[in-house]
Amino acid sequence: MMLSRRIFGFALLAGEAAPPAREYLDEFRGASAKTLALAQAIPAEKYAWRPGGRVRSTGEVLVHIAGGNLMLLGRAGVKSPAGSRAPNVDEIHKWETGITSKDKIVELLKSSSAAVETAWLAAGPAELARPVDFFGRQMPVHGVYLRILAHTNEHMGQLVAYARVNGIAPPWSTGE
Repeated sequence: MMLSRRIFGFALLAGEAAPPAREYLDEFRGASAKTLALAQAIPAEKYAWRPGGRVRSTGEVLVHIAGGNLMLLGRAGVKSPAGSRAPNVDEIHKWETGITSKDKIVELLKSSSAAVETAWLAAGPAELARPVDFFGRQMPVHGVYLRILAHTNEHMGQLVAYARVNGIAPPWSTGE
């Protein structure tokens, strides 16, 4: 029987680090919840606001996050909700300009985040270590989940800036 120990939150087995997917999942849950709270706090009339001519609007950024969740799950070999095919980059660009209702955007964000969490929870160590094609290079599935987390955080920060410029404090802010 192999001995295992915990160092910096990573399980070490026979000298190799096991994928830290559960730690990533907790971080994703937090970023996803904040993004959803911000999406709900921003008034529908501000979803079309954009800081410049060739920059995504608030609603487009939210759709981009949701579409990215589904596309990246597809890269990990996970079927999209209802068994549909994961969208590609071109399809997500079309969604960004085609889905404009706050209610539809919030629902897409919720469902894509739930799909990520469900898939993440279902993945065991062997699945998380499985190599997949990630835009022309090999990456383990847990690396795709890390990219989903980073992508969500990146655009949540963008949305915080958008909200603040429009006089909207993030719901989790205190003392404002």
